[in-house]
Amino acid sequence: MKTSRVVFLLLITLLISCIEARYKLSEGKNTSMSQHYKRPLFASTNTNAVMTLNNFEKGGDGGGPSECDGEYHSNNLLIVALSSRWYNHGQRCLNYINIYYKEASTQAMVVDECSGCGDDIVDASSAVWVALGVSQSDWGETGITWSDA
Repeated sequence: MKTSRVVFLLLITLLISCIEARYKLSEGKNTSMSQHYKRPLFASTNTNAVMTLNNFEKGGDGGGPSECDGEYHSNNLLIVALSSRWYNHGQRCLNYINIYYKEASTQAMVVDECSGCGDDIVDASSAVWVALGVSQSDWGETGITWSDA
């Protein structure tokens, strides 16, 4: 009984910390999450890719609803569309991938196929770009690596 209380309190503390970090990020007070998410030392399983900016909302440049669930998604969510070969006929649908940019990393959920994209594209929501601390002047296309989470 005592152990479950401690675990519950730890989870609440972690949740509050995450909410505070998200609030600071959205207020422009913390433009880099790199102090929280460091690139692992052994990244040999990472795949090189080009990250592009996608709008997953209705009327956005992502086209129709996402392939994985038939829904449109807020650009405030950490979500991506993968090139067809990585999307692999939906094998990665609703699974998370790790995305690495310089010394920062984040996780994002695969919600769509980037059909018509090149073979090495991770098409990401604006929330992913923010979480990785990419300067807004550099948004559009940048080199990254990624791996399955």
